[in-house]
Amino acid sequence: MTKPEQGETAAPKSGPRSATAKPAGRRSVARLFAVQALYEIEFSSKPAEGVIQDFREARLGQEIEGEQFRQADPDWFGDVVRGTVKRQAEIDEQIKAAMPRADALERLEAVLRLAIRAACFELLARIDVPAGTIIDEYLGVVRAFFSPREIKLANGVLDGLARRLRPNEFTPR
Repeated sequence: MTKPEQGETAAPKSGPRSATAKPAGRRSVARLFAVQALYEIEFSSKPAEGVIQDFREARLGQEIEGEQFRQADPDWFGDVVRGTVKRQAEIDEQIKAAMPRADALERLEAVLRLAIRAACFELLARIDVPAGTIIDEYLGVVRAFFSPREIKLANGVLDGLARRLRPNEFTPR
C-alpha cells in the first residue's frame, strides 16, 4: 500500500487476498481489518472511533464488490484499534528499542509499521494471548501485503519485542 493521493480512500475497499481467500478465525480477520483501519486513521483526518464505526458498518462480514468478507470479532477489532492509537507513543518506544536504527520505525512502509504496532499493543495489553500466537497472527497479516524480506524483518522485530516484554514465555537462548 502506498500513501493515498489527495481524494483517495485511505484503505482499499476489498482488502488483501487473505480477508476473503482461506478460512480464518474471527480474531485473525479482526487483526487484518485493524491494520487496515489503523492505516486509514494515519492517512485521513478521521478519528479512531469514526473509522471503527465505518468498518463495523461497511466492512466486517460484508460483501464488497462481489466478495464476501469473513466475520471478524468486532470487539477484538475495536480493542486493537483503540489500544494501538491510545498507546502509540509507548508502543513506538518499545518498537524503536527493538530496531537496529533509531529512525528505522519511521522508515518502514506504513502497513508494515502499523502491523508491528498492533502486534506490540497485543503483546503489552493482551497477556491472555500467548506471545507466539500474536507473532504468528501478525506475520500472517504481513504476508498478505509483503515479500519474504519484510516478513523476515517483522519476525525479527516481533520476536525481540516478545522476548523483552514477555520473557517468561521463552526459554533462554
